[in-house]
Amino acid sequence: MTSFVFGGGCFWCLDAVYRQILGVNEVISGYAGGDSDSPDYNSVASGKTGHAEVVKVTFDGSIIPPETILDIFFVIHDPTTLNRQGADRGTQYRSVMLYDSSEQNVQYEAARIRAEETWGDEIVTEIAKLNTFYEAEPEHQDYFANNPTAGYCSVVIAPKVSKARQLFKQWMEDES
Repeated sequence: MTSFVFGGGCFWCLDAVYRQILGVNEVISGYAGGDSDSPDYNSVASGKTGHAEVVKVTFDGSIIPPETILDIFFVIHDPTTLNRQGADRGTQYRSVMLYDSSEQNVQYEAARIRAEETWGDEIVTEIAKLNTFYEAEPEHQDYFANNPTAGYCSVVIAPKVSKARQLFKQWMEDES
């Protein structure tokens, strides 16, 4: 199993998409890239801890190639906007990829280059060494499935899931 840690706006969006990808074994919403050793949702949301909202995606590379996991990341958020995704603004919503090995760093850089060709614009995604991943509170895990009638889910998350389904349908679990 391989795990990638990255953020692209609110972690609920990435969580919702990756939970539906074939070969993904686990998705954990959390915080990384900051200074506090005890981040929580409110402190990270304040923008004062330096953490980003991220997901840790654990997948089976024999089922889905790592490149596909990374390409999905660059499609379901806008990696050309600095510290912003839609109405979510601040460094806690930055586009970031956090590696735990030199091999991952190389994979992330290659994915960034592919994304730049796709987007036709400069990619501002930060690529940095992962120091510590902090798991988010239980209410932030699988938020989309657990809050299907929430406005944010229908207005922001559902279109991202739909886009992923359209562009990566061969890698998506059947809708049930």
